[in-house]
Amino acid sequence: MAFRSRRLEALLGGRVDQLTYEQVAELVNVEEAAEAEDLDYKRELTASAPKGKEELAKDVCSFANHIGGVLIIGLAEARGVPSKIMELDLADTDARLRHLAQVIGSCTAPPVRYEAYPVRNPEDPKQGFLILAVPRSPHGPHAVTTPPVKASEKALRYPRRTGSRTDWLTETDVATAYRRRFTEAADRGQRLLDVEKEALAGLPASNMPKLLVTMTPEVPGDMPINHESFERHRRDITQRLLFGRVRIGSRRLIVSSDERTMNYQHCELHRDGSGAWISGIPVQMAMSEGTEFNYADINVVVDELQNMLELLAAHARDRAGVSGTMLVKAALCEAPHRHPLGPGRPHLHPMLTFRIDQADHYGTGRLPLSTQSCRYADAEVAALVDDLADGGTELVKATALLADELVQAFGIPEAAFAARAAAASAGRHDLS
Repeated sequence: MAFRSRRLEALLGGRVDQLTYEQVAELVNVEEAAEAEDLDYKRELTASAPKGKEELAKDVCSFANHIGGVLIIGLAEARGVPSKIMELDLADTDARLRHLAQVIGSCTAPPVRYEAYPVRNPEDPKQGFLILAVPRSPHGPHAVTTPPVKASEKALRYPRRTGSRTDWLTETDVATAYRRRFTEAADRGQRLLDVEKEALAGLPASNMPKLLVTMTPEVPGDMPINHESFERHRRDITQRLLFGRVRIGSRRLIVSSDERTMNYQHCELHRDGSGAWISGIPVQMAMSEGTEFNYADINVVVDELQNMLELLAAHARDRAGVSGTMLVKAALCEAPHRHPLGPGRPHLHPMLTFRIDQADHYGTGRLPLSTQSCRYADAEVAALVDDLADGGTELVKATALLADELVQAFGIPEAAFAARAAAASAGRHDLS
């Protein structure tokens, strides 16, 4: 599976496995492209001498032990900023890649998984760059096993990327990483429920309908939380979510809107890439057979569901370095206390039943869809984090699967929504 990073793709101009020579060459003298926790440059590849082997092993281990990253070989740097093109000889790429695999396989333990992409100069295909993409590893910590070139007091040789530099893990760090490796296979379904329950506990008292989306990775990631990363995450979150009190909680970031708003938002973004988002649903009151109830427009609910899926997956991939499969749960409840893991019933009135209907084209009338009200409905799906975070057809497909199960609890056969219809008419996927 190709290494993916929204930050790097925006910076580099494309997916790491699809970069062109021109895209890499244009990084020269671009200060925004400076070395970072997920990006490094080398002017040449010297993996034959002991020092070169040690440096290469240290580079790939440091990415694998952190959030993953990309090493671009063939660009010199000055103070971390790419400064000059230093093309590699790519005449015998197969031999070079075999040698790389041998060095990394024999100098790291457990061997670091990586992907190598030659990027050839179109004017001289025997010259170009070599890109090594290293995902965060579920098998860490990874050690450098070559003897140190310089005398060192460090018997532990487990590197980890910290900002634009590489540090060595302490004994406590190593012990913690080993414990994480052996506990990651624990029941992820229970982790999903724990994340959902903790988010529900953070809600203020409410008697209004809520949409909940919770997801957790099968292989946990690791989002560093420090002064530098918190400021970076805070800026990104407030720009993308458009509601924005961001604070630090226990191994997570907590984002919420003003509690006085009817459509209150509460989002918890965990260090391991898990996340829970609870959204107040815009509703209108209606009367049927003498009974008053709240109803939400089906298009509003599904649009919100799709948006929540995409942004929670982007958190997992881009902040915590998650790759692979996410376990996802969506739930609708007429009020938080109706959720099986929710709080007690609040002393708030009125406490109306809840339905899913559709507003007419003018937004002034109701087109009945539900055949019954429903206090609580949920649905689950497993999906690749890239498919959700990329925001394409696969996201629409996952949204449709979840939305269908949710609305069926209200007596509606399937959720008809604009993105689903567009994808189906384009013939890109069968979303039925």
